[in-house]
Amino acid sequence: MNSASVAATAQPGKYLTVGLDHEAYGLAVLKVREIIRMQKITPVPQAPDYVTGVINLRGRVIPVIDLRVKFGLKADFAERTCIVVVQVKLPTGHAVQMGLIVDSVKEDVNLTAEDIEPTPEFGARIDTTYLLGMANVKGQVKTLFDLDRLVVPESLISVIQPG
Repeated sequence: MNSASVAATAQPGKYLTVGLDHEAYGLAVLKVREIIRMQKITPVPQAPDYVTGVINLRGRVIPVIDLRVKFGLKADFAERTCIVVVQVKLPTGHAVQMGLIVDSVKEDVNLTAEDIEPTPEFGARIDTTYLLGMANVKGQVKTLFDLDRLVVPESLISVIQPG
């Protein structure tokens, strides 16, 4: 299946910008549930390397993904490192909560259709299916993530499948 034919596009609205390795990325605010401090993460055996483990969030066990590791960056926790809890939809239709480790939370931005451009074509070797588009915010380009595609690849479904 051609990934371009099923690619999602960014919609105008509010986005939470987060920092990773001196770059800023946008997450749709409607998918963000809360932002919490780093805490003890329990490892899960045989999970993909970017799945740091799970945390207990008020009685619910949720998987945590380190976005630095997912993108091939050095895992590096600092004072502002935190976990953004998001709700994503599995291909089965179930909604699950997951934690994303980010370097920092920047700001909420309200994007208009004019602020958003489609994801550029990089060629066949770069997977862009998890990108919604690019946004120009105050003269800086921010990459907008499709959280459902970013954090729920096939390799992760067995780790987070409910029930």
